[in-house]
Amino acid sequence: MRKYYTLALFVLTGSMSTVFAQEAEKDTTKVSNLMEVVVLGTQNIVKNANSEFVAKMPLKNLENPQVYTSVSAELMKEQVISNYDDALRNVPGIAKSWESTGRGGDGGAYFSLRGFEAQPALVNGLPGLVSGNLDPSNVEEIQVIKGPSGTLFGASFYGYGGIINTITKKPYLGFGGEVAYNTGSFGLHRLTVDVNTPLNKTKKMALRLNTALHTENSFQDAGFKKSFFISPTFAYEVNDKLTISLLMEILEEKRAVPPVLFHTDRQSPLEFKNIEELNLNNKMSFTNNDLTIMNPRKNLQAQALYKLGNSWNSQTVFSASNIKSDGIYTYLWGTDPDQPSQRDYFYQYFNNQDYNTNTLDVQQNFNGDFKIGKLRNMLLIGVDFFTRTVENKSSGWIPTRRINPQGDFIALDPSNPDGLNSSIIADQLAASNHSNTKITNSAYSAYVSDMLQITPTLSTLIGLRLDYFNNKTNENSEDYNQLTFSPKFGLVYQPIDDKLSLFGNYMNTFYNVAPREIFDDGGNSLGVKTFKPEHANQMEAGAKTILMEGKLSATVSLYDVRVSNRVYYSPTSAIQGGKTRSRGFELEIKANPIPRLNFIAGFSYGKIEVTEGNTATPNDFYNEEGRSPGGQGPQTLANFWGTYKIDSGKLKNFGLGFGGNYAGVYKVIDNSVTGVFNLPSYTLLNSSLFYSGERFTVSANVNNLTNETYYIGYWSVNPQKPRNFAARVAYKF
Repeated sequence: MRKYYTLALFVLTGSMSTVFAQEAEKDTTKVSNLMEVVVLGTQNIVKNANSEFVAKMPLKNLENPQVYTSVSAELMKEQVISNYDDALRNVPGIAKSWESTGRGGDGGAYFSLRGFEAQPALVNGLPGLVSGNLDPSNVEEIQVIKGPSGTLFGASFYGYGGIINTITKKPYLGFGGEVAYNTGSFGLHRLTVDVNTPLNKTKKMALRLNTALHTENSFQDAGFKKSFFISPTFAYEVNDKLTISLLMEILEEKRAVPPVLFHTDRQSPLEFKNIEELNLNNKMSFTNNDLTIMNPRKNLQAQALYKLGNSWNSQTVFSASNIKSDGIYTYLWGTDPDQPSQRDYFYQYFNNQDYNTNTLDVQQNFNGDFKIGKLRNMLLIGVDFFTRTVENKSSGWIPTRRINPQGDFIALDPSNPDGLNSSIIADQLAASNHSNTKITNSAYSAYVSDMLQITPTLSTLIGLRLDYFNNKTNENSEDYNQLTFSPKFGLVYQPIDDKLSLFGNYMNTFYNVAPREIFDDGGNSLGVKTFKPEHANQMEAGAKTILMEGKLSATVSLYDVRVSNRVYYSPTSAIQGGKTRSRGFELEIKANPIPRLNFIAGFSYGKIEVTEGNTATPNDFYNEEGRSPGGQGPQTLANFWGTYKIDSGKLKNFGLGFGGNYAGVYKVIDNSVTGVFNLPSYTLLNSSLFYSGERFTVSANVNNLTNETYYIGYWSVNPQKPRNFAARVAYKF
């Protein structure tokens, strides 16, 4: 851990010129407005607040035809959340698919959102890739923006079901902060510091520093995480027209990651039809603490806001990030067809990851608020340049043993009798063939979006993006480019002003598909085949309401997402033309019915299926017509959390919290050849007891009260935590 403390000292004593920017709120012109603190349990949690990040303009929730859900930092503190992923249990319609693997390219945690995969890849609406875990200490809010959102955010971080955007903490006027310590089950120890201070007498400059030191073991027989995070943020009101903000995030993380269990080879009938037959020993990690991976992450952002006049504002944004995957990645997959008596033994493969990803993004946005005749326009005009370079020098793959779900194994190398000797594995991987690829892709985009207020109660939102994508590799045959248009349209009618809105939307996003070499039946190359971008189009309708003088907020919607131009692969060919459809219903409620009582609740139901499948390979594991494509998560999801704080008597400032989550049966594998594998439904209950005074806060939470055994997965099985305890002590100054 010595290097973590050295890094902290370096950043704390370094020049301010090393601090880079965050994207502050679009219409903010004073540092004092950069942050608003909301304390759950004592204030109303329901607000019709602006969200500049969702529409890239300051629309109220009732004015926005798109659905989104926010999770605040204070809610995460209430629930003693020390893992970013756990915060998303408060969002309807989203479910975790698997843990962060740390592998290159997509090593962050996977979630299913409206039936499609999603990862938290945006920070303040800008690229913020992750190959490991995210640290929540600098999080002010997590926004889950529902539905295809390519018009404003492009395809580099596409999500057919939506995107996950992290809003960071901002500097504010005055000196203050918080020091907190978390402890809990499985060796959890976490120290966080949040300090804000003005930097000059006129209080036109402010600096905020967030840092976290985290260590945690696993509930299984091996596995751990050690991380250090630090993020300085600087804001400067240069004059009445210009405000500059700067952000740097640095995360160092080292882990021993349990392997993912892929209990099918995707082409043979399943040996196990359910969890009972699999009989997985969920306390087994199938690894040891010498087999580790590191996932360092750096994220830099800079923003300049300039007021051009009474009607127009300019926003110039720069963002750069670097993520790495350095160490051992392992998974369990594939049985030996020559050993029919050992069909429950899977090969354990190892790979030495050496991935390095750099991104750069520059945006220029102009926002106008003006009238043409009697019609009010809120207009966004923007251009965006994004580039990403991925270097892969990873080793080849080696199997070291065969192992069954109960932990019995057969070593493949007598010199490595348990198959987990880190030195032997490292030597074998060093001798394997290594990759040596470098891929650079860039996107040049222009977009426009206009909210036109036709009458005081009726408005439309129309947008269009032009996106030119260019990809270059160190193999010239794979270079390609694509030009795409991404439109959107929304309609909002407010029969009761600022209380009830009825909305409908058409949303679009796209995905740039790489060319692929194809062959004839004799194995002769037919050249490289290019493809059109895949497209997702959503139709959605619903209602949003804020009632009881802001004490009750609700959103209900019906959606239909259709993906076209999907590309299906076989060993020799690739075909474009597949289609997938996802339909569902979502409900979210936030309420503060009486003082000091707050609760949130959500429910969702969705169904996804391949409507036009891979006709060349009818039993394609992912793309069989009439089947689920995989990774869609449970069809039925529900969440609830409520707190009550006492404000008088001997128990003044004490409070209680209670809530939980429900997930229905999850068809994690759905194929006519392999068969169907269902993960069972589960119900999790969580409770909290807290004291929240003016300076001190003490919270004690028990999660998974009933000690439910449950699993998540993609086409995999990932055991989750049993009953666990977490406590937090914090001092505000």
